[in-house]
Amino acid sequence: MGVIFSPIIAALNPIAFRLGPIAVHWYGIIIASGVVLAVTLAVREGRLRGIDPDDIYDMILWALPAALIAARLYYVVFQWSYYQHHPGEIIAIWDGGIAIYGSLIGAGLVVFFFCRSRFIPVWLMLDVAAPTVILGQAIGRWGNFMNQEAFGRVTSLAFLQGLHLPQFILDQMLIDGAYRQPTFLYESTWDLLGFIVLMSLRHYPGLFKQGEVFLSYVLWYSLGRFFIEGMRTDSLMLFGIIRISQLLSVVLFVGALVIWIYRRRATVTPPDYLDGTPFRERTNLSK
Repeated sequence: MGVIFSPIIAALNPIAFRLGPIAVHWYGIIIASGVVLAVTLAVREGRLRGIDPDDIYDMILWALPAALIAARLYYVVFQWSYYQHHPGEIIAIWDGGIAIYGSLIGAGLVVFFFCRSRFIPVWLMLDVAAPTVILGQAIGRWGNFMNQEAFGRVTSLAFLQGLHLPQFILDQMLIDGAYRQPTFLYESTWDLLGFIVLMSLRHYPGLFKQGEVFLSYVLWYSLGRFFIEGMRTDSLMLFGIIRISQLLSVVLFVGALVIWIYRRRATVTPPDYLDGTPFRERTNLSK
């Protein structure tokens, strides 16, 4: 009588390594890698637009903590029914539980006030940062993958195999005894495609006015997030019936579109994003 061996499917270890009592999680490593790559690309583009790299580095020193705190607060507020009974877990961001929209709000406020204090055009800085931010988001979703979070409804192994996914993703999508839709992967792919589109079009002469690279990012991301969020089973809810991220996606999409049209129809239209003279040179010439 032959022995039948069944494969052992085990989730990937969310802990990359330990430094004594300190556990270093893949979640943090992946997020940090996305940030480093995003900042590197932003500095490179910033130089072309006349933004001093030191200004970008200084801004990041304020924006990163603000983004992290805002992302966690956003998540905790809408999960308060749980955290009010587990206050000690509020700071446990290494287990996941940070909201991208919260981080964008926190970082956006820092960008606004920092640029005003350094006399840097806010729209220009947002244009420089936007493609790199969506790339960071694409990379960051793999942190959710390692933590087995941001997944979708129950599906079949046959469906996932039909997507031609590698085995390690199939294994990781076996959660609580059932295969799940890899919504983390859908969003990561959408974000990566958005990065490619923005990077491909950003330097096309006459295409974008200042601010419109950023508005394109908002339109692209919010559109994809709206539909992908509808597939998830762990959405933050408002009144138990409205998905917060879907509601915010609609608001951001409509808001970005209205702002784009309004700025284009204004008496004084914004300068082209690819104005041949960096803004600091234009400022000096005008004196």
